[in-house]
Amino acid sequence: MSTIAAISTGMSPGGIGIVRLSGENALEIADKVFSSKNGKLLSEIGGYHALLGNAVDENKSPVDEVVALVYRAPKSYTGEDVVELNCHGGLFVTRQVLRLVLQAGAVPAEPGEFTKRAFLNGKMDLAKAESVMNIISSHSQQEMKIALNTLEGALSKKISQINQILISASASLQAWVDYPDDEIEELSNGELVKNLNKASDELENLISNFDSGKAVIGGVRTAIVGKPNVGKSTLMNLLLGEDRSIVTSLEGTTRDIVEETAVIGSATLRLADTAGMRSSSDEVEQIGVDKAKKWLEGADFVLAVFDLSRELSDEDKEIINLVKNKKSVAILNKTDLEEKADRNSIIQNFSDYIFLSARNSEDRQALCEIIEKVLETANIDPSAASLINARQLACCKSALENIRQALDDLENGVTLDAVNVTIDSAIDELLVLTGEKASDSVINEIFSRFCVGK
Repeated sequence: MSTIAAISTGMSPGGIGIVRLSGENALEIADKVFSSKNGKLLSEIGGYHALLGNAVDENKSPVDEVVALVYRAPKSYTGEDVVELNCHGGLFVTRQVLRLVLQAGAVPAEPGEFTKRAFLNGKMDLAKAESVMNIISSHSQQEMKIALNTLEGALSKKISQINQILISASASLQAWVDYPDDEIEELSNGELVKNLNKASDELENLISNFDSGKAVIGGVRTAIVGKPNVGKSTLMNLLLGEDRSIVTSLEGTTRDIVEETAVIGSATLRLADTAGMRSSSDEVEQIGVDKAKKWLEGADFVLAVFDLSRELSDEDKEIINLVKNKKSVAILNKTDLEEKADRNSIIQNFSDYIFLSARNSEDRQALCEIIEKVLETANIDPSAASLINARQLACCKSALENIRQALDDLENGVTLDAVNVTIDSAIDELLVLTGEKASDSVINEIFSRFCVGK
């Protein structure tokens, strides 16, 4: 494989900039652009050693003073020889060092290629690799803890335990089917059902906790909806703790979707302040309303805002109807004004609701508590095994479907060899989750979402 290189620090000025190389020729290429103060070559020193020197151009003129760190295969992040050139953190100088490395024979790394090589070289499985990006993109301490826990192998261990139950059952069935004339004790249906139910229970537990885990990891797609001038933008500013959305007394101020991220306790909300729901002769405003409805359709969570100081309108009733099948909280706003709305007409349609004044910062805590209650994130255990994305969830659901099919087949007297085929399908799904049987297209798609340099 070629030797890859990329800038592994953020693309903004900082204390240091790191240019990382990985591959069979990493040391040889780095020696072409690095001149140590003591005259040693990087290829002459052992792993986990550093040398002070200069990055030099083709004329051996210094470009910057750098510290070169060497990690030798297989004891490196990627499992290959790795060199990290630590230069001063200006954007120009870091790019100059990268340019020298590329001119010396390295090729630009693709997004996530360092971690992809770590996976391909057996340094981590696919579940652990996916957690790397979750650590990088963490918005909260809980999110970081869950991602770090996955990187350390909590999910992989749980999946391995479940798969071992299935593999043991499959092996016993296969031996009995292949050698019917030998004295191999047939696995009793009772024992087989017990083992399959145990695997099923473990998968159901992982799947049932996905939504609350998703609220922590990656964030919940959240729509703030309501008719014009009910206080949606004020509510968003309350959640963010800053004035992000424009607030005026004029209806139709918000004409496009304003997106922000808010950390609410353990939960991360990917908030969208949408245009007020109403029919409008204003073409631009109507486009905003249509976009709001589209966002609402794809939202995982809804904050439906109602103005208690005004009587309920047809627009309010439409909003109630639109969100009835969504996980939601009714926000009965403007409690600081005289109440004119029929509150019972609202709250009878929502299992969770709160009375507040979005202008009052003191109401934020109560709002955060009910959001965490609905999203079930208040008591989430970051040390427990968690599914961290939709791909992992899909693998577990498919495995569970196969296990349930095997149980149904056993109950209906289907032959054991046919049952075993279904159990093997469940095993394969879990091996796809960890990457042991994932296709190249799946692997490439996962790492394409990574940042360059990681």
